[in-house]
Amino acid sequence: MRVLVIEDDPLIGSGVEAGLRQQDWAVDWVTHKAQAVSALQAETFDAAVLDLGLPDGSGLTLLRSLRSAGDSLPVLILTARDAVEDRIAGLDSGADDYLTKPFDLDELAARLRAIVRRHQGRSGNALSVGNIVLDPTAHTTTVDDQPIDLSRREFSTLQALMESAGKVLTAEQLEQKLYGWGEELDSNAIQVHVHHLRKKLGNNEVIRTIRGVGYTIDQDSE
Repeated sequence: MRVLVIEDDPLIGSGVEAGLRQQDWAVDWVTHKAQAVSALQAETFDAAVLDLGLPDGSGLTLLRSLRSAGDSLPVLILTARDAVEDRIAGLDSGADDYLTKPFDLDELAARLRAIVRRHQGRSGNALSVGNIVLDPTAHTTTVDDQPIDLSRREFSTLQALMESAGKVLTAEQLEQKLYGWGEELDSNAIQVHVHHLRKKLGNNEVIRTIRGVGYTIDQDSE
C-alpha cells in the first residue's frame, strides 16, 4: 500500500518514512501543503498522514478541501496539538483518526491499517480469495493452509490484487501502490512479480492477465 506523509519536521518526517517502509508501505514524504496538493492530484494513495501546522497553510484546510471535493482518502492526523477541541476539529473536518506526538511507529502503522481496512469495508485484517489467505499485519500468506514465502514486492503485489479481487488493475496502478518516488523500477517489474507469484502460488491461472489491460484475481479463485 502507498501512503503520503505530509510533515514539515525533518526528524519526524524521515522517521515516519523509514518506519513505514520497514512495514512494507510505499511512502512519499512532502513538507508543504502545496506539495501535498500536487501529489494528491498526480498520484493515487491508499492513505495520508497529515500534520496540521504546515509552513504554507493549515493541514485542516487541506483536509476540508479534500472532503468538500468528495475525496474519501483515509487520513490520519499526526500532530502535537492534543487539546480536546483540536481533536474534535480534526475529526469534524473529515479525519479518519487522530494521533498526537510523541507517538509509537507501530501504533501509527496499526492505525493506518485500520483506517484503510474500514475504507475498504473489511472488518478483519486477513484477505481471503479461494484457497489463498494473506494477512497484512502478520505479513503471512498461506495456500491451502500451507505457508508460502514471498518477497516484499511479491507480497505487496498479491495484497493489491486481493484487495481489488474481481477488478482489473493496470501495471501502472500496481506500480503506484508498490513504489514511491525515487524508487528504482524496472520496466517489466510488475510482470516479473506476477510471474514469480504464479509459480509460488502453484497455480498459473489464479492471477489472470487481461491482455492489453492488466491483471486480476477473481473473487472465487481456486
